[in-house]
Amino acid sequence: MEQLKGKYVWTATVGEKGQIVIPKQARDIFGIRPGDTLLLLGDEQRGIAIPPKGTFTDLFSQAFQGKDGDKI
Repeated sequence: MEQLKGKYVWTATVGEKGQIVIPKQARDIFGIRPGDTLLLLGDEQRGIAIPPKGTFTDLFSQAFQGKDGDKI
C-alpha cells in the first residue's frame, strides 16, 4: 500500500498508570516537547483525536479579540 503524503499511523502502548508514549517521529513532526499540554478530543463512535498544538489557542484568540483587533 502506498503511503499518502502527510499521512501517518503510529501505535502507542498504555502503561500501568494509564500513560502513553507518543512516538519520537510524531513528536518531531508535530513539535511536541516535554512539558507541553495536549488536548484530547473523544467521541465514542469515532475515537480519540489529538489536534495540532495551537489550534485552539488561535481559535480562542480570534474569538476574544475586540472590535479594533486588540485582545480583550
